[in-house]
Amino acid sequence: MFNALVVTKDEDSGKTAAAVTELSLDQLPEGEVTVAVDYSTVNYKDGLCIGPGGGLVRKYPHVPGIDFAGTVEASSDDRYQPGDKVVLTGWRVGEAHWGGYAQKARVRADWLVPLPEGVDTRQAMAVGTAGFTAMLSVMALEDHGLTPGHGPVLVTGAAGGVGSVATAILSNLGYEVAAVTGRPETSDYLTSLGATQIVPREELNETVKRPLESENWAGCIDAVGGAMLARVLGQMKYGASVAAVGLAGGAGLPATVIPFLLRGVNLLGIDSVMQPYDNRLRAWQRVATDLPMDKLEAMVKPATLSDLPQLGADILKGQVKGRVVVDVNA
Repeated sequence: MFNALVVTKDEDSGKTAAAVTELSLDQLPEGEVTVAVDYSTVNYKDGLCIGPGGGLVRKYPHVPGIDFAGTVEASSDDRYQPGDKVVLTGWRVGEAHWGGYAQKARVRADWLVPLPEGVDTRQAMAVGTAGFTAMLSVMALEDHGLTPGHGPVLVTGAAGGVGSVATAILSNLGYEVAAVTGRPETSDYLTSLGATQIVPREELNETVKRPLESENWAGCIDAVGGAMLARVLGQMKYGASVAAVGLAGGAGLPATVIPFLLRGVNLLGIDSVMQPYDNRLRAWQRVATDLPMDKLEAMVKPATLSDLPQLGADILKGQVKGRVVVDVNA
């Protein structure tokens, strides 16, 4: 038997409840690899799945947790042997398939990635989907021509999981980082991660009639979307790119095509869920070399399985700063 956070749903009322429950191995879903989970983390999607589901959970009872890292216990796939350290992000694990909020998980071998040398399972979950997405965003901007020395790179939602890791990576690579936040109390935190400029959210969260403004930003990693993304597009330097990773400010985009036509601005969509295996390996190798682990540690808030119902509610309210690392065995 092992412990897991199990979400159940009352069919009459439609309400869900989450509690730490004992499960057995034969209750796990099918898959080629069984993993003894060391750590998981908390993402916005996890908050939805711990709570009402947000349309992500297909059936109950359900074990959330879209990320986990641990040690292979059993494998019918030749790529993985007992004792191997692995990490999983995405593939709708924790949504359509039972996830990492448990001491054991069973998944398809194709969904796993071997941990790169120099990154342990705890650090992997301090990175998690948020940090993995941040690394994919930096790679996409670089692939489209971003280099240090061409001006500040804007990071919106900078105190969140993606923004925190993006700020640390960009700073470590030699970029100036302009961090956007609506929480003034996080300014010192963002500066400690390497931000060289703090931009109050209210300066960017209103649309303007002018389709183009001054060319301020050499690149942008945007976790907000909505009106802020529309505003930022009109402030990008000629030929610059925006990596769009989130929609905390809304799914709409009240923008014009003028920045694309007159300044050659690129809007790059970043998906971490279905990312091909080779690019996952590339991103995790970059994490090992380009993310300063001391700054990563400064972002971490520890948690246990029993903390998750409250943390799930908190992250949906925008009240979680940095990265939560869940020790599922504590």
